Amino acid sequence: VQRDFEELPSEAFRPLQDSLYGLLKKFNKGPPKVRTQICIAIAALAVHVPVEDWGGGGIVNWLGDEMKSQQEFIPSFLELLIILPQETSSYKIAARPERRNQFENDLCSSANVALSLLTACLGFDELKEQVLEGFASWLRFCHGITAATLASHPLVHTALSSLNTDQFLEAAVNVTSELIHFTVSRDSCGITEQFPLIQILIPHVMGLKEQLKDSSKDEEDVKAIARLFADMGDSYVDLIATGSGDAMQIVNALLEVTSHSEFDISSMTFNFWHHLKRNLTGRDSYTSCGSEVPIEAERNRRMQLFRPPFEVLVSLVSSRVEYPEDFHTFSEEDRRDFRYARYAVSDVLLDATDVLGGDSTLKILFMKLIQACGSGAEQNQNWQPLEAALFCIQAIAKSVSIEEKEILPQVMPLLPRFPHQEQLLQTVCSTIGAFSKWIDAAPAELPILPPLVDILNKGMSTSEDTAAAASVAFKYICEDCRGKFSGSLDGLFQIYHVAISGVGGYKVSSEDSLHLVEALSVVITTLPQDHARRALELICMPIINSLQEIIQQGESALQQVPARHLTVHIDRLSTIFSNVKLPEVVAEAVNRYWPTLKIIFDHRAWDTRTMESLCRSCKFAGKDMWEVHGNHHWCNASRNPNTISATQSVLLPLLIQ
Repeated sequence: VQRDFEELPSEAFRPLQDSLYGLLKKFNKGPPKVRTQICIAIAALAVHVPVEDWGGGGIVNWLGDEMKSQQEFIPSFLELLIILPQETSSYKIAARPERRNQFENDLCSSANVALSLLTACLGFDELKEQVLEGFASWLRFCHGITAATLASHPLVHTALSSLNTDQFLEAAVNVTSELIHFTVSRDSCGITEQFPLIQILIPHVMGLKEQLKDSSKDEEDVKAIARLFADMGDSYVDLIATGSGDAMQIVNALLEVTSHSEFDISSMTFNFWHHLKRNLTGRDSYTSCGSEVPIEAERNRRMQLFRPPFEVLVSLVSSRVEYPEDFHTFSEEDRRDFRYARYAVSDVLLDATDVLGGDSTLKILFMKLIQACGSGAEQNQNWQPLEAALFCIQAIAKSVSIEEKEILPQVMPLLPRFPHQEQLLQTVCSTIGAFSKWIDAAPAELPILPPLVDILNKGMSTSEDTAAAASVAFKYICEDCRGKFSGSLDGLFQIYHVAISGVGGYKVSSEDSLHLVEALSVVITTLPQDHARRALELICMPIINSLQEIIQQGESALQQVPARHLTVHIDRLSTIFSNVKLPEVVAEAVNRYWPTLKIIFDHRAWDTRTMESLCRSCKFAGKDMWEVHGNHHWCNASRNPNTISATQSVLLPLLIQ
């Protein structure tokens, strides 16, 4: 019926309808799964055929007549009534779009009849849960029913009164959630017209607040209640943002949800905090205030009013990122979920900085860090709170001003004292990279850079994860603090050579080594040309030597070597050529190393991956050569045939690409 109904002749509808109807009655007390599938088939049939085929009043009217005349089959008829609106969104039913749209319109026009049938079934206590389920299904088709009508409807009264029962809680929550969505739907006539319904919904939801902390409550019931609070917050965020007394009570209730120990429950509120932040900070929220002066006054009033809740929010979510004690036993899926939770908390913290300011948020997180430092973390015990506080601090780094002079001067000297536990060291390295701009702007009397570089050096030799974080941080430090490295190039070159050579205990992957190549390339750009030439040669030679070792093994070996053994070195050259912003120095290096690259061009032309890597390198090199020599170089190159060959060979792939 779902997929192939149009293949049947038109006269097949009636016997098919009779057959399905007979089965529905036959399995009235049979296996529930079978009865459900029969209802889905009848619903699919209703999607396919027009109203007239059901006797002129449509399937809902037909169903109402059958329920009145054959009450012994009401459980089956009620299940069909529940499934009808649910199946309109099922694209398993291969109905044409215009027919599907018409069916939805038919259901909207039959909503009053459906609610009457559901109300009539309230007289059967054993069907109460099904009735609530059906009411939730039909609410999105009740466009023509006003909020005032629903506010006094017996189905609404039944649903709200069932919120305080364990037996019908989930069904009642589903109905209440749909009612909340109904009041803010696109088809509603404006929030003012919805107040009769809103005014009875909010008190009933708020009455569930104490159940959030009831330890005897089933976890699934607590989740259902928490979802209801989250729906209320998301739907009424515009009203809540006005800061009325009732609104602040809702905010406090949502903080209760956020404080729940289960992340699946507390995270339900994260969307609300994001939407509230956008409402508080967005100019569109204050257009009703009129001119600029009252807009700014109202904005300041709301921002001050909501500062305390957001300060509590920062304290609550910062503990959500702690590594569990049994993290080492986590499966890959569990680790992925944990990483997702940390990303979600980072987003909430960034939302908080838009309300509180980055520096104020930093102060709250710094207190968490100090508390963790006092818990024995420096003795490598209970490192998780320390890492969590530091993770949150680095998450808001972009929101902290580089002129911050109170907290960060205390944080940076603490970093070298932390234990070198793997996850903690990884976060320490990420924190150094995140605050690279602040480190560059730090007062000269704070000698913080050398010990931080030592930490990054340690990170590169601890594990692959810490090495990855240290490499990225090293790149940011060199980019933003390049002027402070001019007197310590020897140390940088030593780190670079150890990482590139793969010896010396570093665990830097070939992909992460590109960050180190980029870091040193950026520093070289700040040097005088003579020093830059020598420095460029020092970082290029290990790469060229590695390529020459492969070439010297002979043409056969060069043909058979895996592409990655070549591209790892060529990609490093690309990084150097693109990041050393000294065109003349780069152009000289390209001419010097071109014979080595040309051999690879000549013998690996069939290798797409290597050719792409080579052409990318030549693209960056060619830009520098063109900038230095331009067309004039082409005119004078005839005096040196080797130069013609080299230059044309470098630029031709660029032009082709």
